[in-house]
Amino acid sequence: MSGNTHTTSSSSSNKHNKDKDGARRGVSGTTLSDFAAYVEQQQVLRSKPATTSSAAPTTTTSATATTSTSASAVAPIDEFDELSIIDQLGLGDDSAPPATKLKELLLAEKSDSKKNEELKGIISKLIDEGRSEALFDVGIEFDGEPMGLSRKQHDEALKRVVEVAAELGGKVSVLLTKGGEEVEGGGGEAAAAATTTEKEKEKSKKPAAVVAGCTSKVLIRLQPKSMEDLLEIRVAVVGNVDAGKSTLLGVLTKGTLDDGRGKLRINLFRHKHEIESGRTSSVGMEILGFDSESHIVGTSVPGRKLTWEEVGKRSSKVISFSDLAGHEKYLRTTVFGLLGTSPDYVMLMVAANNGIVGMTREHLGVALALNVPVFVVITKIDICPPNILEQTISQLTKIMKSASARKIPIFVKSREEVIHTATQFVSDRICPIFQVSNVTGEGLENVKTFLNILPYHGKFDSTAPFEFHVNDCFSVPFVGTVVSGVVKSGAIHAGDTIMIGPDSLGYFHTTAIRSIERKRLPVSICTAGQSASFALKRIRRKEVRKGMVVLPKMDPAPVATREFVAEVLILSHATTIKPNYQAMLHVGPVSQTCTIVDIDREYVRSGDRAVVAFRFYQRPEYVCVGDKMIFREGRTKGYGFIKALGYDASNPIWTKGNKEGGGGAGGADGSTSASASASLGGSSKPDLAVAANAVAVAKK
Repeated sequence: MSGNTHTTSSSSSNKHNKDKDGARRGVSGTTLSDFAAYVEQQQVLRSKPATTSSAAPTTTTSATATTSTSASAVAPIDEFDELSIIDQLGLGDDSAPPATKLKELLLAEKSDSKKNEELKGIISKLIDEGRSEALFDVGIEFDGEPMGLSRKQHDEALKRVVEVAAELGGKVSVLLTKGGEEVEGGGGEAAAAATTTEKEKEKSKKPAAVVAGCTSKVLIRLQPKSMEDLLEIRVAVVGNVDAGKSTLLGVLTKGTLDDGRGKLRINLFRHKHEIESGRTSSVGMEILGFDSESHIVGTSVPGRKLTWEEVGKRSSKVISFSDLAGHEKYLRTTVFGLLGTSPDYVMLMVAANNGIVGMTREHLGVALALNVPVFVVITKIDICPPNILEQTISQLTKIMKSASARKIPIFVKSREEVIHTATQFVSDRICPIFQVSNVTGEGLENVKTFLNILPYHGKFDSTAPFEFHVNDCFSVPFVGTVVSGVVKSGAIHAGDTIMIGPDSLGYFHTTAIRSIERKRLPVSICTAGQSASFALKRIRRKEVRKGMVVLPKMDPAPVATREFVAEVLILSHATTIKPNYQAMLHVGPVSQTCTIVDIDREYVRSGDRAVVAFRFYQRPEYVCVGDKMIFREGRTKGYGFIKALGYDASNPIWTKGNKEGGGGAGGADGSTSASASASLGGSSKPDLAVAANAVAVAKK
């Protein structure tokens, strides 16, 4: 009897442990998208790290001073403001519709200067919000109500928009026109007067714009006055090896079709071994230009490819592609490209005949963790059997609809679907999916139209202090040392005095900018969100490296960080993670081995959300509170953001007393509740206790 009792209690205990472990691991599949949105909220915490009056990079200031400095930075924003979505979508009071109906403004006489100026102000504001371009609906009011324009009225309204755009220095391209039938009575009044039951039923079946008259969606784009005003959108191209990433970029940028053996990918390779193997191992760069009339900037000479200088001079909008490696052994380079280049969008490539294999899931997971909008291109549909293509589509749809991704897959097959999808792509829940062939050209026009309409998505502050992240370094003959990267905030002029660092000891060096180039064309100024190259004075090539930052000259000097505290979500790990665990850490352009020196519990597993203290293994780096980070050991292990700079080993985050007394994060037993609080804006007492503890132990 006692043996049976022991067996029963043992099985009950095992079941309890399995249930607890299942709860721990089950969270990772449901909280990745929520935690990514939560991390996005914490970006408002991003600020300059604390500086001292001394230029020394060491972090040996008092705990009291650090507590006061980092108190506001460490406290997370757990409360979600329901009204913040209004500000994000631009639906506040500033975006209120004009007092005069848009139809009256479009059909007003040229002699009515008041209405003409009001229409000009509306279009100018839309163009400023879109960074020199805007989508405009002719025939639909701002509140979505149809105007009921006849074909003649529609042509007059469209002509008025073209005239206003010309006054502002731009051009109009008509993307889509619907309707065109003469509305009864010649206007919206007669259409609105139709109140019979039959017409009401017909109106409920059809879109209002079609029933009420002729409508058009047009793209207004300004011609940049100089390279400083050139609109740039960065797209990171990821996917498994042999998915056709480099080949598709070669087809898009060169304007000719591939031969089925990768002839056009040669232009994107940077090294000899890439040409020999046909596989990308570095971050390849290529650009695709569109003029003010939405035409691709190219040449009529067969086989000739325009230089970057020629494309930049003739373009009004440039799509900058980052061709990333697909092989697993180059994952570090791929993650560096995703974090370091600050892409506005991610283009995930999937081979139709292979499906979701290899590193495809890994790349998609990193893109989802970084909260970057994703669109998918399925290639090689010309050689893929229909049943295999159907399996690939079914597999892709299942992944996108999963709890981790929470995307709405939209298969784009017509021009009308392209235009509507690109217009609605401001939502990160939408995932457009294209099917193309680089050999036959099927579906390529849809991708080109989509890239042309793709709106600007970057979130950069031009009024903040200047900050530039170095992604690559060169030594150019007769020029000197050149660094390239992305301006994260502020603006810089040629000739300005700057500081670059940190070096191996954590110090910054003062120098000046000799010249600035964008897309290999000289410019005098560079602002937030733009990628550029700086030629530096009095700096040797061996003194600069990837991961450095360029800052304006300041006193006291900026301080590098050796240790920091971060909040992370463990995505996948076979066993437990404990202190002294080492992994490769990626923070922006920084890629360096890090050691976990402390955790808010005894250990963490897959699905756990925890506060962790990291220490850079080789040298201090320049990081800021709120920066997104990924750490990996082979495959990606965790994702999170920096909560505080510095760490005091004499006052650890977790002690045995916390576990015995039930404080802190609850130790190993409290990991489930800590993981459960990873939902967007989630708040829990254990998590707040951890945050308070982190405030007390952080140091400069």
